[in-house]
Amino acid sequence: MFDRRATDRLWSVLAAFVLAGGLSYYALALARANHAPVALWLANGALIGWLVQKPLTRTWPLLVAAFLGYVAAKLSLGDALLQSVLIGPCQALETVIVSESIRRRFPQLGAQTRFMDLARVGIVSALVGSVLCSLGKMSILELWTQPNPWVSFNTLFRAHFVGMAIGGSASLVAAVPALRHFERRRIWIVARDLVLMTAVTLGVFVESRVPMAFLIYPPLLFLVFRYRFVGMVAGMLILALVISLATTLNIGPFNLVAGVTPAFRVVMAQVFIGVSCFVALPIALALADQERLRNGMHDSELRYRMLAEHSGDLVMRIRPNGDRVYVSPSVKELLGWDVEEFLQPRPDLIHPDDRERICAEVAKLRAQGGTLTATYRLQHKDGRYLWIEAFARLVPSPDGHGAMDIIYTGRNVTERMRIEQALLESRAQLRTITDNMPAIIARIDTTWHYTYVNRFVEQISGQTPVQIVGKTVRQVHGDAVYDRLKHYLERACAGEPMLFEYEAKHDDKLLHFQTHYVPDRDAQGIVRGVYELTTEITHIKNVERELMRLAHQDSLTGLANRRYFSERVSGLLEQAQQHNVPVLLALVDIDNFKTINDTYGHATGDIVLAEVGRCLQKLVREGELVARIGGDEFVVLSCDIGNADHAQAFTQSLWERLHMTVDAGIGQVAVKMSIGAVVCKNELSGDNLMKLADEALYQAKEAGRDTFRLLSRGFDGNGDGNGKSKGKGPQHGDGHDEPVPLRKAQ
Repeated sequence: MFDRRATDRLWSVLAAFVLAGGLSYYALALARANHAPVALWLANGALIGWLVQKPLTRTWPLLVAAFLGYVAAKLSLGDALLQSVLIGPCQALETVIVSESIRRRFPQLGAQTRFMDLARVGIVSALVGSVLCSLGKMSILELWTQPNPWVSFNTLFRAHFVGMAIGGSASLVAAVPALRHFERRRIWIVARDLVLMTAVTLGVFVESRVPMAFLIYPPLLFLVFRYRFVGMVAGMLILALVISLATTLNIGPFNLVAGVTPAFRVVMAQVFIGVSCFVALPIALALADQERLRNGMHDSELRYRMLAEHSGDLVMRIRPNGDRVYVSPSVKELLGWDVEEFLQPRPDLIHPDDRERICAEVAKLRAQGGTLTATYRLQHKDGRYLWIEAFARLVPSPDGHGAMDIIYTGRNVTERMRIEQALLESRAQLRTITDNMPAIIARIDTTWHYTYVNRFVEQISGQTPVQIVGKTVRQVHGDAVYDRLKHYLERACAGEPMLFEYEAKHDDKLLHFQTHYVPDRDAQGIVRGVYELTTEITHIKNVERELMRLAHQDSLTGLANRRYFSERVSGLLEQAQQHNVPVLLALVDIDNFKTINDTYGHATGDIVLAEVGRCLQKLVREGELVARIGGDEFVVLSCDIGNADHAQAFTQSLWERLHMTVDAGIGQVAVKMSIGAVVCKNELSGDNLMKLADEALYQAKEAGRDTFRLLSRGFDGNGDGNGKSKGKGPQHGDGHDEPVPLRKAQ
């Protein structure tokens, strides 16, 4: 592909070089052989046809090739190199002005091009280009002592302008296929007509005794009328070549003028060629435009008939009195009627429910004009009714005399109406479902305005959908709730589905909601909004809290149960280690609880347990954990113990205050306690603490009950962390002090 393209470009460049160089050599050599000025300069217009089809940035190689061809022609005739190189850009300037003016005004030349406009642009640009080129050449030739520069400019301008008009037109016809209208089956006729034009022109300008120049006009105009713009170009090209050759060779009717000089003979030739061109050009352009309009009208009529007769739509032309002037054959396929049957007005075919409305709309169209669009039912020949969508326009009648006709187009939309009706029913069903779902269903656009919300919102917020739609999320929910929703909305608008929960107050009640945001995407996947599904979960949260309470609370005492204690102890120990504070764990056991149950009954035992639980709950401080972990066994965990002395004081106070007398209804029950406690530093294991506390409790039981024992780990004897217990009593050498009661219960 690349090699072929490069080869085509190379051939184009070579063709431009040969064409420009050959025409330049022909004009210069012919003039110098007869010591006459150049009568016709065709070289600059020869490339117009190719240059107008592409931008200058892509055709500059052709200009360079034409410049080199011109310089080569000048050098071959013995001209100075510097003069040739200086004049070359002037030639290129004229070509560029004309080609760029045409290309910018007509980016695409074709059969629909308005030739009058094309000729106007070409003539004006040729005048400007010829003037600038002639002034440039005149100025350069003065450097070589050219006599009488303004005479030289006059001759140069005529040669360039006439040459551009003829050469440029010829190159346009040659390079743009859409401007050629010769038919292959008439090649011999075209050749005959061109030979006739050539023969008449040669005969007129070979004969020098009788002035018969007027005889060239009949064959020239014959070519114009037969072949339009192409005929004019071909005839003028033949005329220009023959006249310029005859004038330069000093033959022809111009020699009949007395005292004629070669320069004057050239002027007469140029004037004659120019007059002939401007006689033929308007006729050719007018005929070309007329043919273009006629062809356009013919094509338009053909397209209209093809559409009207082969379209499935019904097309009619109706007069104001209702008579149908034209009915398209599609009426047979659409409604089953023949064209002849449908030409007469048939208002009875309109469905009775639609007849009055359609008649009123047609009357309004006839009175006011304009257009009418209506959908109604029309009876088929088999008796069923079809939905027809009709478009009608009141237009001037081609019959003239101020009459107006109605152009009617109708199509069968029965299936569409059925689908629309089904869609309406489906939408109604969907709205019924959404309005009765126990959840808020809404849509929010990318500007965070509500575009839809179902009726369930009334039960939650008290606002109707009409009051909400069109408002922003901030306006509906308020600033506080909006600040919680904003982050999730932003992520949903970015294309990420979001599921979250939040709280909001309504009528001084705290409600819990669960919201699901789903991005709304169009066919290209671009997010155009967010769908919202919000459910009130307040009752679920209440149930969750109740279940959590039941799972972690002892039902008899109201204290935490063993499970909750086990879940919390590890976290409290880690927190104590981070703050480097001691931890105290105390096991509290009711002495002789089985005896209480056996003596007073299990109901009294439950009362005792409940009373102990209430007492423990009152005694502990904030941050301390108290739980019932067994039948008559309680545990107290404190992370607010300063040292071992404080632990001893805390344990003793706890033991003293838990002595109580419980009124069981059948008598007073004295309740006594045994406590085993341990205070440690840097202990992360709850199991170890429980083992040590259980050991201390065992020692308290062995000591006769109704007492307490305290073990310490990580303290010295004075509470400085050497691992010995506090209190009075015998010491043992196993690293533990024997716990002794600090005080017997009274």
